[in-house]
Amino acid sequence: MKTSTIAHPPVISQAAWLNERKALLAEEKELTRQRDRVNARRRRLPMVKIDKDYSFEGSNGETNLLDLFEGRRQLLVYHFMFDPAWDIGCSGCTGLVNALGDLSLLNARDTTFVLISRAPLEKLERYKAKQGWSLPWASSFSSDFNYDFHVSLDESVAPVQYNYRSKAELESKGEGHFMKGESHGLSVFFRLDDDVFHTYSTYARGCEGLTNAYSLLDVTPYGRQEDFEDSPPGWPQQPTYG
Repeated sequence: MKTSTIAHPPVISQAAWLNERKALLAEEKELTRQRDRVNARRRRLPMVKIDKDYSFEGSNGETNLLDLFEGRRQLLVYHFMFDPAWDIGCSGCTGLVNALGDLSLLNARDTTFVLISRAPLEKLERYKAKQGWSLPWASSFSSDFNYDFHVSLDESVAPVQYNYRSKAELESKGEGHFMKGESHGLSVFFRLDDDVFHTYSTYARGCEGLTNAYSLLDVTPYGRQEDFEDSPPGWPQQPTYG
């Protein structure tokens, strides 16, 4: 019998494989339970009122953070890396947006999703058309939004912080590449009447799994709004399907 030189998992009997699979299943179930616990803790995070009046430019002209909600309760902002000097967007951010699935469930759960970048709107619209995207995309070029949410890093504008690490902490961990320029992340906002609050932001690898409606809802205060969730009293719930 010819022996393959291709690297592969070990070959074992069906009975031995079943034992290995059951052991892994126990770990997978614990990972799911831990994820549910973390999501429940996230839903209980306090929030901070946004007092600054950020200005954006979108396809319908000048807009603000409240407008971006489009009348819904929750807003998800993906901070797409696109420096004003660039002609094309970040390849990693492009890959993430291309990986996004059907997000219609977000609107059904009172949540809006938008992209925001610091590049001028003209460049964003051109790149959006090239990629064939339909997601709303706004430019924060005329405001401090990117700097305040630590995805545009320039020590002359604002103290350096990325992924909740200060300049000194980044340097000590050998992450000096996060000291200047554009970075990516995702921020969550909540609306009470005309007041806007910041509830959550995640950066770096914290964004890589946020490519479907369920995982995106998991980082919002209201979560998936399904019966199985451990949510604070009064949170909206929808029927659990399946």
